Amino acid sequence: MASAASSSAILSPNPTRAFAAKAHAPMAVAVKPFSQTLNLSSNFNGIRKSFQSPLSLSSRRTQSSKRSFVVRASSELPLVGNTAPDFEAEAVFDQEFINVKLSDYKGKKYVILFFYPLDFTFVCPTEITAFSDRHGEFEKLNTEVLGVSVDSVFSHLAWVQTDRKSGGLGDLKYPLVSDVTKSISKAYNVLIPDQGIALRGLFIIDKEGVIQHSTINNLAIGRSVDETLRTLQALQYVQENPDEVCPAGWKPGEKSMKPDPKLSKEYFAAI
Repeated sequence: MASAASSSAILSPNPTRAFAAKAHAPMAVAVKPFSQTLNLSSNFNGIRKSFQSPLSLSSRRTQSSKRSFVVRASSELPLVGNTAPDFEAEAVFDQEFINVKLSDYKGKKYVILFFYPLDFTFVCPTEITAFSDRHGEFEKLNTEVLGVSVDSVFSHLAWVQTDRKSGGLGDLKYPLVSDVTKSISKAYNVLIPDQGIALRGLFIIDKEGVIQHSTINNLAIGRSVDETLRTLQALQYVQENPDEVCPAGWKPGEKSMKPDPKLSKEYFAAI
């Protein structure tokens, strides 16, 4: 299936100005193929995180006429079409600490796995709550949603316990995974090494554990739940109808296409 990757850049000429570095408790962790799993220690020390607000656009313009839109994310080959890197990690769900193992969903559910930079930031809560508010639509498609950041489970819990009107999340309908060692972000090629945070990567993983879609946004650009749902529906349609493909913007109920020089003319004649 096709992959859409839009990797732009960071918000500031000096990448470290956008988000200050964070210190996390050390933990042994490794991401392995689906046939293996990693063990993530549940012993966390309390983490109190601080960061600087990004400079306003106006102040940035006065400091530099040219802003750098370059990040040093991984240059590994695309993951689409390959088995999703498995992981096992602590997460927060229903205001409790739980264990999440990606391969537990294999053979059972599709997975929307999305990464975001940091807790208690700005664009992130708009995305996280948007996916939660429409979680029922993903459930109907036999799909689970997993959010991931490099924050600790204690930070996730504090954010969930903060009211939305105060920049918090409130109760969520899916788990937030803790990637304090950054090994999950690195395995999915979304880590910005010199900042220690992830780009806004989103991956659709099918029931066989294969990544069928990915999209990566820069830190300043939020993602669309509508487009994620549409892409998921298109994926499920072509998997159920392997002799058909979905043209641009396809939605359920619309005409699909036969991947054949002659038969495809039926589609083009109808539009």
